[in-house]
Amino acid sequence: MLSVGRFRFIIWLAYWYSQSESFEFEWDEGNLTKSINKHGVTKETVESVFEIKLAIPIGRQIAPSVDEERLCIVGPSFDGRLISVVFTLRDGRVRPISSRPASKKEQRFYENLRKTT
Repeated sequence: MLSVGRFRFIIWLAYWYSQSESFEFEWDEGNLTKSINKHGVTKETVESVFEIKLAIPIGRQIAPSVDEERLCIVGPSFDGRLISVVFTLRDGRVRPISSRPASKKEQRFYENLRKTT
């Protein structure tokens, strides 16, 4: 069950994502090559998840504890794959932390939520 605080956060993230006209990205070389090497997810693929604007916010990372708030969305990319993207916001820019193909659980969640909205 979603807590009120978590629900408000998901609503905020969905609003931010849907209302942003464009996204500016800040890439860390280590995170960029990690996603490509481990999961075959390119920079262009990640950016397309934001640009297509069909992603669904999953929430924020609560464990392990980190200094910077990490957010997660799942959505389709330009090549038709469903991608999970963990990112942070720095000075209004999206800084991807990790990206990978969505898990089966994330795929079901995405498909079920898209059907009901």
